[in-house]
Amino acid sequence: MPRYEYKVVPAPTKGIKVKGVRGPEARFAHAIQELMNGLSGYGWEYQRAETLPSLERAGLTGTTTEWRNMLVFRRLRENEADAFQPELLPAPDNAQPATAEPDVPAETPTETRAEPPLKETGSASANTFAGDEAEAEKTPDNDAKDVDAADEGDVTFADKKKPQKNAETET
Repeated sequence: MPRYEYKVVPAPTKGIKVKGVRGPEARFAHAIQELMNGLSGYGWEYQRAETLPSLERAGLTGTTTEWRNMLVFRRLRENEADAFQPELLPAPDNAQPATAEPDVPAETPTETRAEPPLKETGSASANTFAGDEAEAEKTPDNDAKDVDAADEGDVTFADKKKPQKNAETET
């Protein structure tokens, strides 16, 4: 069963001035003729003219109904499945025995990745990665003094307490 796609375009409201065409009716007919001939060049077939309602705004809150004249065209839909023409491949050769093993390439040695260097700190175990200490330094509770002390290895974050500000000492 053929399938169609449709195109709806507004009908011309005014005629086109063309040399040799006189009168408003003839100009209007020429405008419709040019529209139909233009679309038929692209494979569109004229079906019918329709007059359809269209709700449009009038002012801030009001609406009015405008009647629009539309021209309906159709053409055959070109499906990708219909246009697809599969190619028939030739039959395979039976020259090779069915029990033959397929060629498998020799195994290549896998690459080994180097582990990141270990950095020893006094406050943590000897097997911590350099990236782990950087994550510890990024916590919001740390200030510049705590980070410097952790790098030296003398003081850990748990041993250090933040000084409390008193309203009496600020004056």
